[in-house]
Amino acid sequence: MATVKRKAKGVRRSAAATSRANKARQAKAKTSSFMDSAMAVLPFTEEQLQRIFLAIIFGVALVAAWFIASLAGVPAMAKQQLASAAVDTGYVVKSVSLRGADRINELKVYERVPLQQPMPLVDVAAIRDDLLELNWIEDARVSRQLPDTIVVDIVERTPHAVLKQADKLVLIDPTGAELEPISRANAKGMLMISGPGSRKQVEELTALLDAAPALKPQVDEAEWIGNRRWDLTFNTDQVLSLPQGDRKAASALVAFAKLDGTSRLLGGKVAKFDMRAPERIYMRIPGRSQQVLNSDGGE
Repeated sequence: MATVKRKAKGVRRSAAATSRANKARQAKAKTSSFMDSAMAVLPFTEEQLQRIFLAIIFGVALVAAWFIASLAGVPAMAKQQLASAAVDTGYVVKSVSLRGADRINELKVYERVPLQQPMPLVDVAAIRDDLLELNWIEDARVSRQLPDTIVVDIVERTPHAVLKQADKLVLIDPTGAELEPISRANAKGMLMISGPGSRKQVEELTALLDAAPALKPQVDEAEWIGNRRWDLTFNTDQVLSLPQGDRKAASALVAFAKLDGTSRLLGGKVAKFDMRAPERIYMRIPGRSQQVLNSDGGE
């Protein structure tokens, strides 16, 4: 009786093992079928794919080896051997992919990326530092795209105003950074900023004009006077002299905006408005004596 039971158990174990083997073969067959279908869709032969995978693996290994060698202080000869191996396998800079360029001269970017250099020798940090020296570039990211491309992503500065210098006009961004010279014709319609030291006051000027949004688009020129205050020239050729100090200047400009809204000061006969005295507006009309107006509109 015991013999029969042992035989029955053996039969069951054999059947279970056969079932597991059959399931494994079926799973392998499904995987193989899936891989065959995927291979049929790809525009490469199996041999070509093997070469591509090997090239990628070899390239990653080269970059990793170069990084480790740099950290370990491997002699220059060993590094050169790594570079030679990279050249032999096609891991050499052949192209540059530039992204984010709109106004900048793209040639100035390409000039700063060394072509025909082995990928392990490319110093992406040094390239980025070099790019940040260009006036138009606010930020940049440089990366390798194996096997042969350097990718450069840049953030350009935004043109904001025109700085009037002694011998030329220069386009500047909202921080006052100089971008490039600009002709008077191309500068038409842009805010003109002038006066010694005015470039360092651009952000403060923007905050000042933002205090009176109705007047802001009507300001053609802002002159920094005596390194302490602003004279604003409107598109009507009328001039407004503001007091010294950010808060006082903003308060005066807001008061002027309110008066203009009720009394239509801009576009009238007054050539210059002087608000340097607290709560007073001195108005100069060509051919007439100077008039005084309170900031609340009364004479």
